[in-house]
Amino acid sequence: MTPRPFKQVDVFTATPYWGNPLAVVLDGSGLDDDAMQRFARWTNLSETCFLLPPSHALADYRVRIFTPGGELPFAGHPTLGSCHSWLQAGGQPHAPDVIVQECQVGLVKIRREPGTERLAFAAPPLTRAVPDAAWLAEVLVALGLQPAQVRAAQRLDNGPVWLGLLLDSPETVLQLAPDHPALARLKAKVGVAAVYPPEESPPLIARANREARAFDAGVKECLDAAPDLEVRAFAAPIGVNEDPVTGSLNASLAQWLIADGHLPERYQASQGVCLGRAGQVYLARDASGQVWVGGQSVTCIDGQVTL
Repeated sequence: MTPRPFKQVDVFTATPYWGNPLAVVLDGSGLDDDAMQRFARWTNLSETCFLLPPSHALADYRVRIFTPGGELPFAGHPTLGSCHSWLQAGGQPHAPDVIVQECQVGLVKIRREPGTERLAFAAPPLTRAVPDAAWLAEVLVALGLQPAQVRAAQRLDNGPVWLGLLLDSPETVLQLAPDHPALARLKAKVGVAAVYPPEESPPLIARANREARAFDAGVKECLDAAPDLEVRAFAAPIGVNEDPVTGSLNASLAQWLIADGHLPERYQASQGVCLGRAGQVYLARDASGQVWVGGQSVTCIDGQVTL
């Protein structure tokens, strides 16, 4: 076993311990699949990443992404957190204005957002379809939802596959208490979201949750920003009942909801309230139609791990 550089970073937050944690092994060379999976189970985080030399000439680095239950072809908060870690460790991209990550889904572009501390990744291409009606009905029962509370539903695939549900209100999103074993049996990874009416501030339940956890002025200032969308992600089939803040899901939701006119071309999503987090995700569609998913990352642990 070899000491390897290691970081644990918090993603989609500027303040430590309010976002989604990520374990990053900065040198995964020589580790086989079993060793990577065993370490991912041990960290027990939603994702653990291993950085490797790129195999594609255009890539700056390669990443393999593991959940406690298996490997993912792509994921959003690991993309931003891995890039943050690689840059902080001295990584130098081929091009000054873009970093290119290689992962199983292919090459993913990451850019520094001008005038901010944020990184943003280019959402991979999305395939979407209407979900099977009988399966959807079972999923709604597992979520405790009535059909009338669902405004729209789509099967979303940008590497990871999600069932996307647009619900009637943020209150409905925040009050869900799913049957996670049932979702696991149905093999349903579900992303639920609801749009805040533009003329309204967040509802009392959301504001109370945020303010109760605002222990310092920096966090309070961060939490006071009214989001445009409230999001939750349930992923029992991969061993994560609820993910705090989910880049791949927010990417596919943005591609869907912007295209269908539910949201403007630039908006802010909130995720993690029900887990005591304050995740903020910044979504934008550029003139070419490319959706960018942005957020800040902060390093919480910096050292070595023996693997």
